[in-house]
Amino acid sequence: MQYIIDDSDIVIEEKQYIGDIGAYRTHEDGKPYHTFRTQTALVEGNNVIFRGCTFENNAGPGDKAGQAIALYIDGDNIICEDCVIKGNQDTLFVAPLPPKEYEVDGFLGPKQFTPRYERTAIFRNCIIEGSVDFIFGGATCYFEECTFMSVAPGYVFAPCTPEGVKEGFVARDCRFEAGEGVPDESCFIARPWREYGKVKLIDCYLGPHINPKGWDDWGKKDAHDTILFEEYYTYGPGADNWKRPDYVKSDRVVSS
Repeated sequence: MQYIIDDSDIVIEEKQYIGDIGAYRTHEDGKPYHTFRTQTALVEGNNVIFRGCTFENNAGPGDKAGQAIALYIDGDNIICEDCVIKGNQDTLFVAPLPPKEYEVDGFLGPKQFTPRYERTAIFRNCIIEGSVDFIFGGATCYFEECTFMSVAPGYVFAPCTPEGVKEGFVARDCRFEAGEGVPDESCFIARPWREYGKVKLIDCYLGPHINPKGWDDWGKKDAHDTILFEEYYTYGPGADNWKRPDYVKSDRVVSS
């Protein structure tokens, strides 16, 4: 099932949005769904507040189903409070898309050719679950007292913050946790989907599943001077080290 929320200036409470479409499934046009046609819920309205809602894509693990978006936000000033957003690979996408695709049909979907507008979203006391790049996109997002639950080895954030935008993903007083069976040191906080990606952590708990390096450059060594990854006052087993990359801004001494 797929849902479109295109109303603006509304409050939606305690609604469940459940879907099961993965990127490897074949669309009726004969092509794979790819990433951006898999969304369970697509939010196109502005000034929408979700309270106590569940967004879920249960297509399965990324190695079997591919990318599978539970919640795709392409509206401005979207607020999620006490919500659960569940999936595996690419669980939560917050527009805008990057300006250009890396590959043909990379952005195939309802917003492939639409203008790239700056967007803002706020998540308060939400649980967001996934594996690889499970929070990704170009919006400015503020996460307050949220739990990021890794269900397999991977990466939490994959930002594509547009050039010139001041902030990307900002997490304050959040917890990075892992599900049963996720190995220690098998997950990273973030990697840059595009070269101006921005992520900032403030006063966050990092569980033992976080790799001592914490952050990854996705092989984009030329982007070390353009990405902005920041980590301040983190604590917990995943923060008790001195091995962060030298391109990460931090309140602790780092070594490459």
